[in-house]
Amino acid sequence: MNRKQKKEQKRLLSTRQLMGIDQFTENGLKVGRSELVYFLIQPDNLSVLSAEGIRGKVMALTNLLRGTESVRLLALDSRESFQSNKDWYRQRMEQEQLPALRELLRQDAAHLDKIQTSNASAREFALVFELDRQKEEPSRSQIARLERSIRDQGFRVRQANRQDLMRLLAVYYQQDVTTDVFDNIDGERWADADA
Repeated sequence: MNRKQKKEQKRLLSTRQLMGIDQFTENGLKVGRSELVYFLIQPDNLSVLSAEGIRGKVMALTNLLRGTESVRLLALDSRESFQSNKDWYRQRMEQEQLPALRELLRQDAAHLDKIQTSNASAREFALVFELDRQKEEPSRSQIARLERSIRDQGFRVRQANRQDLMRLLAVYYQQDVTTDVFDNIDGERWADADA
């Protein structure tokens, strides 16, 4: 197959196929022979913990990762980046001749800094467990056991639902942190509203 045929074949693939996702399942995502189950972890505010408390959290995470087969840690920004806006303000301030306008631009840039600083802890963490579908069908009890083992290490956790998975994928692949609800098919909610 030549390069033009490969390009045409790739163009016909769905977004899920391009990402390597076979389908959404009741528990997560089916990819190849495996099923990925996502658990969202609510992070603790480390700035209020003592050094001993932080060491304890690190040890708990280490024990969890060491004691579990086929687990990945996913850390994503769940906030917007204003870097391009801040760069524009900086360039605009350099070009501006009027001191009053320069001051307004400086204030706008400072405001963006303040917003970004207040959202600096807006990170999302997920533990992704890979379950081999060839061995056995993942059962609710197996997934509940995984969730319980995470809780036993002192983490606040919940299993990701379909909307959570779509949001995580949007953040990971598109850096889209503003969409609230994701449709299975583009424009689906608008077609349903007309019916």
